[in-house]
Amino acid sequence: MRFLSLISYAFCLLFLAGCSSGTSPAPPPPESIQSGGAGTDDTNGDILSIDEEPSPSSGSTPHRDNTPHCLVPEADGSAEIHNEFAAIDYSHSQDGYIMARYTGSCQKVKMQITGTDNVTYTYDLQGDGFEVFPLSAGDGGYQVSILENLADTDYLVCLTANIQVSLTDEFGPCLYPNQYCWFDASAKAVEKAAELAKEADSDLEVVENIYNFIISSITYDFDKAQSVPSGYIPNVDDTLLSGTGICLDYAAAMTAMLRSQRIPTRLEVGYVGEAYHAWISTYITDVGWVNGIVEFDGKSWKLMDPTYAASNGEKELKKFIGDGSGYLVKYIY
Repeated sequence: MRFLSLISYAFCLLFLAGCSSGTSPAPPPPESIQSGGAGTDDTNGDILSIDEEPSPSSGSTPHRDNTPHCLVPEADGSAEIHNEFAAIDYSHSQDGYIMARYTGSCQKVKMQITGTDNVTYTYDLQGDGFEVFPLSAGDGGYQVSILENLADTDYLVCLTANIQVSLTDEFGPCLYPNQYCWFDASAKAVEKAAELAKEADSDLEVVENIYNFIISSITYDFDKAQSVPSGYIPNVDDTLLSGTGICLDYAAAMTAMLRSQRIPTRLEVGYVGEAYHAWISTYITDVGWVNGIVEFDGKSWKLMDPTYAASNGEKELKKFIGDGSGYLVKYIY
């Protein structure tokens, strides 16, 4: 396997303390891809380094189509349920998403999605038109409910839909934009991803370029980490413009950029040890899902976690992540 150079780690608990997204569960953790090797103190730095065949000479045409491709979710009403307060549109469930909106007067509205894995995702509905939500459990039956707040933590079901899902493309949920990583053709993140992918000859090179841009261009926002509200939704363009963010911002920005280059990517939220955190997994042809701790080759840890990569303290990271069991996926967006 070949992939990331060591991802560094500094101020771990402080980094992770503010990384709560205030959301609910996802499928069981996917298995990390690992290889053997004894522990060592050697490290190779932060930047993603991929060993590949020599690239074509300068000026030659890239081997991949690096034109941005932003899938556009639709709520066309061909399969939906609604009442006077809310609507759930599952016209494109086969593509890996549903859409929902609330038009009533309640100020605090949530939506819950439970798939065949019996894991329930809980979202806040923003109340400004249809929003997009992934069907992260893949094929099978789902129950989708919109709930209005009565008082405190008490909610009343406003609308419920039971749907059967058969995906036409298993990667659909990992390519469309959704509430947690929203982007469209006009997004600055899409434009920047196209710029970074312009000379790339493979998906691996696109991942390398975008990853290195993210970890070198965004600094961790400690103040935001201490005050981030429950239900926080990242804005990928705001993250790139401000050059700061928390772990969910790092992960959402990279997810949106890679998806706009047709590279299936999962925004994953869960635990690293006891700390709540967000990172990504991405699918590379002939390699598979690169997630959590990828490989230890006897010299370097290889990890797909842009927040850690943007920090410092390699030895502390290696000690913290141990054999890879520290990463536990709870939710996938």
